[in-house]
Parts: sequence; C-alpha cells; structure tokens
Amino acid sequence: MFYGDAVITPAISVISAVEGLEIAAPHLSHLVLPLTIVILILLFWIQRHGTATVGRLFGPIMVVWFVVLAVLGLWHIVQSPTVIRALNPYYAYSFMAAHVLQAYVVLGSVVLVLTGAEALYADMGHFGAKPIRMGWYVLVMPSLVLNYFGQGALLMHDAKAIENPFFLLAPQWALLPLVVLSTVATVIASQAVISGAYSLTSQAIQLGYVPRMKILHTSELAIGQIYVPVVNWMLLFIILCIVIAFKSSDNLAAAYGIAVTATMVITTILACVVMVKVWNWNKFLVGLIIAVFITIDLGFFGANLLKVEEGGWLPLGIGALLFFLLMTWFKGRMIVKERTAADGIPLMPFLQGLLAHPPHRVSGTAIYLTGSDTLVPVSLLHNLKHNKVLHERTIFLTFITRDIPYVNDAERVTVRNIDGGLYLVKAAYGFNETPDVKAVLMEIGRTHDMTFELMDTSFFLARETVVPTQLPGMSVWRERVFAWMHQNAAKPTDFFSIPANRVVELGTKIEI
Repeated sequence: MFYGDAVITPAISVISAVEGLEIAAPHLSHLVLPLTIVILILLFWIQRHGTATVGRLFGPIMVVWFVVLAVLGLWHIVQSPTVIRALNPYYAYSFMAAHVLQAYVVLGSVVLVLTGAEALYADMGHFGAKPIRMGWYVLVMPSLVLNYFGQGALLMHDAKAIENPFFLLAPQWALLPLVVLSTVATVIASQAVISGAYSLTSQAIQLGYVPRMKILHTSELAIGQIYVPVVNWMLLFIILCIVIAFKSSDNLAAAYGIAVTATMVITTILACVVMVKVWNWNKFLVGLIIAVFITIDLGFFGANLLKVEEGGWLPLGIGALLFFLLMTWFKGRMIVKERTAADGIPLMPFLQGLLAHPPHRVSGTAIYLTGSDTLVPVSLLHNLKHNKVLHERTIFLTFITRDIPYVNDAERVTVRNIDGGLYLVKAAYGFNETPDVKAVLMEIGRTHDMTFELMDTSFFLARETVVPTQLPGMSVWRERVFAWMHQNAAKPTDFFSIPANRVVELGTKIEI
C-alpha cells in the first residue's frame, strides 16, 4: 500500500498546488495539467543526481510553508472567532448521532486532513523519534490546525469559498506567491515519499522479496541516500498516467484516502507484531492499545471503501499486484534454494578431496560468489569440468542479510582459512544496506594481511536459467511469472558493483 501511496502522493500534491492558478490567474487554468506533468518529470529527472545539495533548503522552505499556513489560518480565525467552538467534541458527537450514515460518509473526506501522518514513521531511521515528535508538536500540527480552522472560519463567512478554501485564505496579491510556495512544498513532500520508495525497495531486495535491482548511492556522506533507476522511472510512468487519467485533485481524493487509511491499518497491525515479538510486551496490554488505534483506523478505512468505484480501486489494485509479485518472487526463490540444496554437493568434503587430489593450479585470485556456504558453487564445478584448473588463491564469498537495519563493521566480515589457499568468507549486511564486494575485499585485506589486485582477480558467478515445470511448488503460470522476473533481475555485476571485464559467468539450468 505504501507504493500505492507513493504514486498517488506526488500526483495529487503537485496537481493540487498548481490548481491554485485557477484562483490566482483563471486565464492560465488550461496550463494546470501541462505544468503538473513538467514539474513531475523534472522532479524524477533530478533523482539520479541526488538531493544532498538542494536538500539543505528543504528544512527552511518547509518552516516558511508551515508558518504561512499558520498565519493565513490565524488571520481568518480572528475575523470569525466562533469557529473555535469546533474544538468542543459535543458538536462532532451530536452530528454523528443525528446523521449516522452521513457522518460515516463524511469520515472518508475528513481523513484527508491526516494525509502524511501515515508516512511519519518512514523517516524514523534517518532522524529518530525525538526530532520527528518535536517537529510535529511544535510546528507542523499547530500550523495545520490553525489553517484548517481558518478555512472553517472562511466558509462560515462565505460559503462560496468552498471552490478552493485553501487558496482563498490568501489576499489577491499573495495568491501567485502562495501557488509557487505550495508547489515547492509539495515537491519536497513528494521527494520524501520517493526516497521512501527507494529505501523500501532496497530493504525488500535484501530480505528476498524483490529481484535484484541496480542501486546507486548518491551521497558519500549519507548512507541512506540511494537511487533505484527501475523504481524511479516506473513511478514516473505510473504517476503521469494517473495525472492524465484523473486530471484533477478532486478526482484523486478517493484513491488517496484509501491509500492513506490502508497504510495506517497495516502499520497498526505491524506495530502489534513488533510489540509482542520484539519488545515482548504483555499481550493483554498490547491488545488494549491496539484496539483503540485499529478501531479508529478501520473506521476511516471502511468509510473510504465506499469510494472504491470513484478511484479507490487504484491503490488497492497496485497493492494487490505488488503483493502478488513479492510473494511469487519469495516463494520462487525458496523453491530454487530447495532444488539447489537437493542436487548440491557438501562443500567441505569436496574441498578436502580437492586438496588431496589437486588440479592444475594457476596464478591469481578467484572469487566464487555463492548463496550457500555449505554447498559447492555450481560455477566452481563447471570451471573444474571445463577448464580443469584451480586458482592459487580461491575465495568462496557468501553475503548474508540479517534482520537488523545495519551491521557493525567489526562484525561484518568473517574469514575461515581452510588450507591450500582456500578461504570461506561470510559478509553480513543489514536489510538497510547494500552489499559491496570491493568493501569486503578491502576489509579482508585489512584484517588478514591479503592484497587484491583487481586486474589479477576473477569473479565466478553462476547464471541460473529457471525452467517452469509441473513439479510441486507453484502453479505453472506463477512459475512463468517468476521466471520472467528472474530473467529481468539486475545482473550481479551491476548489483554488487563488480567490474564486468573481470567476471566469468557459467550457466546452469534449474527446474522448478
């Protein structure tokens, strides 16, 4: 559902900001859609170059944005102070009691004032809980409350302002500057969601739910700043299709509401799992806490389900499709591992036999990348079968992903010297990190006094060809989907940043 949110947020945010032109300069209203498309294309085009430089302006701009929201709202509250009476929950209760069905429908629209709250946790790893809470309670929430109350005061004074109550808060002379500021603010907000999509994809790759993709680091200082080209251009394509199809922010509201509330429901469920499994909280206490939040979340989500036909199908469809693809990839990889293990040869007995009856040794270093540290790499078997040689220094390198975001450098690499120039190396990475072969070799050289000449080192990889069959596992049509995903996954040379001219790929066929 987060990916559904990630395609709808930039679309509705940017188009709603540019729609301010319809109020500020009605004669330019025909440019709303073209300008939105141009802004979105520029936003995704700059992703490749990173946002470290312009990112320094994000904070000050957002402070100005929220201060402007607060000032505009406060100005109208002063003019119609009776709107403050809305703080009394009695009015909400009496409305809901007198108009039950209408109130339930209204919840589907009211939830739009909470959009963005579902993504607050997304930057927890970059900033920590305390800065996020301070930013929310000190600046963001007060500014939003004042602005929404200001819109309410404006509507009490002039019901015709329902056309666009936000932009009509501003005096005529400030409309164009407000359109520019709101557009910049929405671009920054979209940037947060786009970066979140990159991070989520990277983590899913490490956890085995997504095929390998090329991941580029856009900053030497900030480890979390990455760029995933496939995700970037797929997001842009889908977002442009959404903008062209829906044409206005009003038409996108239903889709946005379902994306936000569904994400909130899933987050609450995951929080329950963390409380019980990770924090070991009392289950009864967890039940009481979660019951409060899940009741609220399900209420909003249920109200938005009434809008499925109006556009709510979009995030639900995106979420269902991605869930299917993720589970197909995960299940397919499990089947491949099972087939490989069933046909595999235990590594240690094989190496002992190899040392007892060694083949011809050649100079240089060979590094065999393998997914299992207990089985003989298929690439080694093929190399011995066809070339009948073994390098003077042979390293079997296995990458392991742990269930933590980051691994300490001191615990990252373990090396086992078998004998005769044979080494077993395990490199551990967190799910928020990207494996780096060069960094592993540098660590081995530092801790075990080994030097690596890149032009004297060969990397041996097994190129797997997946063949769908009638064997137990998945239905044939799902196996074909998995085979297609497997075929289009990023090459190991791209994913592990290995020089392509130093790689030897040896093919193997796996029936699933």
